[in-house]
Amino acid sequence: MILSRLIDLTRLIMTKEEHDKVTHNIIGSAMEVHRTLGNGFQEVVYQRALSIEMNLRNIEHQREFEMPLSYKGFNIGGRRVDFLVMAEISVEIKALINLDDVHLAQAKNYLEAYNLETGLLINFGSNSLQYKRIFNNKYKPISR
Repeated sequence: MILSRLIDLTRLIMTKEEHDKVTHNIIGSAMEVHRTLGNGFQEVVYQRALSIEMNLRNIEHQREFEMPLSYKGFNIGGRRVDFLVMAEISVEIKALINLDDVHLAQAKNYLEAYNLETGLLINFGSNSLQYKRIFNNKYKPISR
C-alpha cells in the first residue's frame, strides 16, 4: 500500500496531449529497436534495447518496476511492469509471432490494478512491429 502511494505522489498528471506525445515517442523508440534488431530474439533482449533507446531519447522510465497488487485493501503480491514511463504510462512488451486477445486483456488489467490511465502493448516478435495503445476506462484521477 505504501509503494502504491509513492507511485501516486510521483505522478506528473499529464494531459491527454502529453500522453499522446510520450506514447508516440515510445512507439518511435520501439520502431527503431525493431528496425535495428528485427524479430526473433527473446523478450529480454528487446527490453534491454528499448531501455537504451528511450535513454537516448531522454524518455524517463523505470524498467521492471515492481508494483503491488491488493484485494480489498490486502496485499496479494506484486507484478513487475516491463516499463513504467514518467510514473504514468505502463509499457508491456512481447516477442511473439502475433498478439492475442489474452495479451491485450492482461495489459488492460494492469492499468486497472495500478490505476494508470494509459498503456502500450508492444510486440517485437512479428515481421512488422505490432503495438496497441490501451486506455483505462476505470481510471480515477489522483486528488492532490
